[in-house]
Amino acid sequence: MLEPTSHPAIQRVLEAARRKGVTLEVTTFAESTHTAAEAAEALGAQLGQIVKSLVFVVPRADGPEPVVCLVSGPDRVDVGRLAAVAGEPDIRRATAREANDLTGFVIGGIPPIGHAQRTRVIMDPGLDRYPLVWAAAGLPTAVFPVPPATLRILADAMVAPIAEERLAADVEAEALARGPA
Repeated sequence: MLEPTSHPAIQRVLEAARRKGVTLEVTTFAESTHTAAEAAEALGAQLGQIVKSLVFVVPRADGPEPVVCLVSGPDRVDVGRLAAVAGEPDIRRATAREANDLTGFVIGGIPPIGHAQRTRVIMDPGLDRYPLVWAAAGLPTAVFPVPPATLRILADAMVAPIAEERLAADVEAEALARGPA
């Protein structure tokens, strides 16, 4: 049986980081951590420390161009903001098949780096609230920790506010649902 970190998808992520002079420590799980909540629970981390890599596409004559958005676990991408930031009014969320075809990874394991083709990456500054965040490492069962500034460099990401505005009442309700710290 293959050592979990020797899987080709994980190796692509590790190699992409090595090319930028960074060594990543990948953590693998027996069970899927394909949602941000599952990953946070498995790691004992806050939901906000989980990086969601969400794939969007810009229609082009020669096929869709991928744009990967990095946002904090509880956040959602505001497509209007993304369109403005990317300068692409026709941008839309990728289908699962498009996400896989364009990045080379399955949903739940899409990392911020190591994609099948050159990919524009936009990172929401909300990730900077944490000294360390956790991103998918190529499989729904693999993640790696990284400081947000290093993540930005690894992904060659543009940092711009792309997350939906969260109402204070929503933030408060989430804190109450988590219980005492």
